[in-house]
Amino acid sequence: MNKPSKNNPSLQRKHEKNKSKEVVESSELEQIEELSIRIDTLVELLSDKGIINKKGYINNVMMRIHEASKAKSFDEYDEL
Repeated sequence: MNKPSKNNPSLQRKHEKNKSKEVVESSELEQIEELSIRIDTLVELLSDKGIINKKGYINNVMMRIHEASKAKSFDEYDEL
């Protein structure tokens, strides 16, 4: 393959033209990534329609995550 040369503008244009035709394929998302995107989209839609308060929802979720994490830590500590 011809490398583009700074001294040869026609080769540079040809390289740029071929580069723009490259296809980038999507890759598979993990289930957790897909689920996160679905939930984020649902929250956005509900917030846009005024059905939920997005900030309140996020605060509530963070509190529950903290509670679940703390409970899991106590369970692991009890198993020792």
